[in-house]
Amino acid sequence: MPELNELPLVALHVELGARMVPFAGWNMPVQYPMGVMGEHQHTRTASGLFDVSHMGQVILRGPNAAAALETLVPADIVGLGEGRQRYALFTNPEGGILDDLMVANRGDHLFLVVNAACAEQDIAHMQAHLPALGVTVEVISDRALLALQGPGSEAALATLLPETAAMRFMDVAILGDIWVSRSGYTGEDGYEISVPAAKAEAFARQLLAIDAVKPIGLGARDSLRLEAGLCLYGHDIDTTTTPNDAALMWSIGKARRAGGARAGGFPGAELILSATPARQRVGLLPEGRAPMREGVALFASAEGSEAIGQITSGGFGPILGAPMAMGYVPTALAATGTQLWGDVRGKRLPVKVAPLPFVPAGFKR
Repeated sequence: MPELNELPLVALHVELGARMVPFAGWNMPVQYPMGVMGEHQHTRTASGLFDVSHMGQVILRGPNAAAALETLVPADIVGLGEGRQRYALFTNPEGGILDDLMVANRGDHLFLVVNAACAEQDIAHMQAHLPALGVTVEVISDRALLALQGPGSEAALATLLPETAAMRFMDVAILGDIWVSRSGYTGEDGYEISVPAAKAEAFARQLLAIDAVKPIGLGARDSLRLEAGLCLYGHDIDTTTTPNDAALMWSIGKARRAGGARAGGFPGAELILSATPARQRVGLLPEGRAPMREGVALFASAEGSEAIGQITSGGFGPILGAPMAMGYVPTALAATGTQLWGDVRGKRLPVKVAPLPFVPAGFKR
């Protein structure tokens, strides 16, 4: 088994009582003594500090970096204003999703954050295509990445960085050697903060000294993002799902769509922009209290028939107060309220199609 990568803050996590587990090649904190349920609820009501240093951080430099990146993603990068960030997808020629990522326009360069499990392939993908277009791909390996999430995050971070209070959702800023975006992966207001690795522990301790801020692990990160209806790469989206299947067409700017100023030009564009999806990602609410987990087959009737879909993420929503799931069903069965059945240990249990997100977002617009 390959040796796991260690986070810059590993010693702090151990000191805080974290249970560490392997995740995407990294030794990661899955929960702290508060427990997943407590961590989830604390993030929704106060402020949670997540160590997401396993994510890949990349800078793209070059006068045409935005236009060059548009050859790999369907998002409108050329139209992204300075000091702003946007969600994007790497796609393949078949229209499948290679990864999802965040792209920030920081004036003379773009700053990207990619998923840990896909970082190596994403970087190789960019290095194979962008240098020929005059873009340098700079991998950042000497910085930690922290996420501060929850309604108390603005007040907490402003005690250290007062300028962050005025930021709006998807704003980005460079504050000395600290890079901040007002974004996250919980559906709550909050920030992602890139800090030099050598200063990360001191910075994290300053935040944790604030009463509202508690450390949060991967377990609560997963339940929070599922309540928020957010995709997890490798589960809800992958190379077999198109942006249309995944209900992510909103991430494709008007300029990149048919008839737009820079229509197409990205891998799989013709299929993505013209195809009618045969299936759709939907929210699902199982009846009762028992969650339906990833891999549960979905059926259109209580008995007989072939499976018509599958759950890709599932668990219990602490704020929702009920089990929740996401999965793929035929487009004809994707309407809210449609009655389906999930096969749980050989028994078919009722589940209904539901709108996403399960818990309203708390972003600061």
